[in-house]
Amino acid sequence: MTLATETPPSARSSSEKPRPRPVRKVRWFIIVGLLLALLVGGLVGFNAFRNHMIAQFFANNKPPPITVTVAEAKSEVLPNLLTAVGDLAAVHQVNVTTDVSGRITDILFEAGSEVKSGTPLVKLFDQTEQADLANFRAQAKVAELSLDRAKQLAARQFGPQATVDSAQAAFDQANAGIAKTEALISQKTVRAPFDGVLGVRHVEVGQYLSAGTQIVTLTDLTRVFANFTVTEKDSGTLAVGQAVRVTVDAYPGRVFDGKITTIEPQISTDTRNIRVQATLDNPGRVLRPGMFATTTVVLPDKPAVITVPETAVDYTLYGDSVFLIKDEKGDDGQSKLTAVRTFVRTGDRINGRAVILTGVKPGDRVVAVGQLKLQSGAAVAISTDPPPPQPKTPPRY
Repeated sequence: MTLATETPPSARSSSEKPRPRPVRKVRWFIIVGLLLALLVGGLVGFNAFRNHMIAQFFANNKPPPITVTVAEAKSEVLPNLLTAVGDLAAVHQVNVTTDVSGRITDILFEAGSEVKSGTPLVKLFDQTEQADLANFRAQAKVAELSLDRAKQLAARQFGPQATVDSAQAAFDQANAGIAKTEALISQKTVRAPFDGVLGVRHVEVGQYLSAGTQIVTLTDLTRVFANFTVTEKDSGTLAVGQAVRVTVDAYPGRVFDGKITTIEPQISTDTRNIRVQATLDNPGRVLRPGMFATTTVVLPDKPAVITVPETAVDYTLYGDSVFLIKDEKGDDGQSKLTAVRTFVRTGDRINGRAVILTGVKPGDRVVAVGQLKLQSGAAVAISTDPPPPQPKTPPRY
């Protein structure tokens, strides 16, 4: 009989490990899910809280108003001016020359000196003419004696009238020779034709001069001409007698007053410009012929226009604009000043003022200084500094 050995049930149960129950796995997933939800919720809440605090910080931390200088738009009558460019010319200017040829024996002037009309400047060799003059004077004396004797004889009827006529002709011929020789001698002395200032000397003693050779320049600087041109469109506004202001680069800030004296009756067919000449005094003789000049013709006044300081206009490719000062109420109910960019149409610019054709009304306040820091709608504070001064009108002489 075979005996089988069997393991008791109590021994099997103690040696084998129990299997995990499914309830424990579910509980574990629930705990992990809760932890993940808490982590995600914390991150989302933190981001929402941070954004809220940032928005609240910027809402309460508004930048302070920008300090600007303000000017008021004015309605005023501006001078109606027509500006052109030209040059200066002397009223009297000449190159002193000789009428006849000859050798210089004496120079009677100093270069750059002032001379009066008729002052001798240069003497040419005239000994030949002086000898001819003495000869003609001797002939005239003999002819005069012969004429007197012939007249006495004819009065007593001792001589014919033909003798008297011949003696008269000889006497007149001798006097004509004297006059001609004296004229030749006077041509050998070159004199100043008018009062003026001499220039640089171009000749030397002993030099032989041909007729027409330049000796020196002579210029009258008491008055000068201002020659300039204007377009055909502007020619209708000009008239003789209108005031003209002239400025030159050599004397910045000085204005010389004159009047239009001549308007060319013909308009150039090449440029369609008309030539105008003004005459002006030259105090101190500071103006010199040939200077480049800027001329301004004073025309009749135009109607009043709106102007602002030239610094208030912002010139850009997109158009000209200004910053208008607006008084608005904020969220707290208090009034505040803001700068609003307004596009305008500008006109002429005169004496530091810009003409505003559209976009601004008289009395509007515009930003004159500080607009480079502004954006449209920015809060501003008005500075106590005055607006920039307008350029002063140059003094007139």
